[in-house]
Amino acid sequence: MGSGIDRREFLRRSAAAGMAVAAAPAWADAAPRVRRYVTLGKTGLRVSDIGCGTSSLAGDDRAVRRALDRGVTYFDTADSYEDGRSEATLGRALAGRRQDVVLISKCQMPPEMRRDEMMASLEGSLRRLRTDHLDVHFNHAVNDVARLANPEWHAFTARAKEQGKIRFVGMSGHAGRLVECVDYATEHELVDVFLAAFNFGQDPRFYDRILERFDLVALQPKLPEALRKAKAKGIGVVTMKTLRGAKHQDLSSFQGDGATFAQAAFRWVLSHDAVDSLVVTMETPEQVDEYLGASGWTRSAAADGAVLARYEAREGARQCRYGCDDCVASCPAGVAIPEVLRTRMYAEDYGRPELARREYRALEVDATACASCSGEPCATACPHGLPVSELTKRTARILG
Repeated sequence: MGSGIDRREFLRRSAAAGMAVAAAPAWADAAPRVRRYVTLGKTGLRVSDIGCGTSSLAGDDRAVRRALDRGVTYFDTADSYEDGRSEATLGRALAGRRQDVVLISKCQMPPEMRRDEMMASLEGSLRRLRTDHLDVHFNHAVNDVARLANPEWHAFTARAKEQGKIRFVGMSGHAGRLVECVDYATEHELVDVFLAAFNFGQDPRFYDRILERFDLVALQPKLPEALRKAKAKGIGVVTMKTLRGAKHQDLSSFQGDGATFAQAAFRWVLSHDAVDSLVVTMETPEQVDEYLGASGWTRSAAADGAVLARYEAREGARQCRYGCDDCVASCPAGVAIPEVLRTRMYAEDYGRPELARREYRALEVDATACASCSGEPCATACPHGLPVSELTKRTARILG
């Protein structure tokens, strides 16, 4: 683990550390459904504490309908998801229920994009979603402050609001320079809602609680602090990537007393003071039921610490921490290391090779240079001990 203790000792201490602080509420054994609704900052939007993501929605709307039946009111999509099929499927599933939900969509808007192009993208989303407005429209996958400083984006959002096509403006981010972009948007009052990648592996409190004073991982607290500042200013904070890469893996070995890994991971996030709610891709009715088993919790449950610790011990050595970016400056070839590792996650952990290849092809600098590199420049670049060179070379092999 690179910290003086091995994985077996890590597990022993984790199981005994007592991170969990809450007993199961009286309704925990009842049929899974939304148990808590929250308000996103100053927007006044009331949403379910667990929202339905649709990144892989492409025709089968059973999960969306189950989510509606279970009380989910937050539905998230993007114009790029499944080449627009996600929006079209979601629009069909929400027919007659639009007034019951908070509807989100997103578009990547680089600095060179013009306001008329942004408007055309938005109008395409509205047509596919069969609605005349979005509750929040996100500048998607922001990893550069220049996207936020773009006056064309500011003009577009002002016009779209004036025309009633969007109610609120947001920023989503899950890759490089996330903290810098969150801070910039907060300080300049550019957004009403953030959608940020955040999970138990990014919060120093997780390690503090399971290992007390033992220095397992030198995590940086910059992202939690940035989100707290945003929330204090009335910006709604929704989180994604809350499963820490564990989307399609076999998670049967990570179970607690009556809780799955996903439920433990969600409860950790929902207990965090910087977070309002979370969104997760729901692909089947069974997933909807499992995920909503964590709704209503605002503190971690009794067995969650050991469940998350077991996962971290096995998988932590290859999971990139969103928003860290300490490795970026180490590469002389300018490889976008965090973005490359994100595409690896899509391919190997999410089981979505087509999405991974599409995202990999979109990188300005991919991992081609890593194939012939000695690996020395980034050998010690990750403060969390990830074998950066090994992972980027692997990504180049499977996606390049």
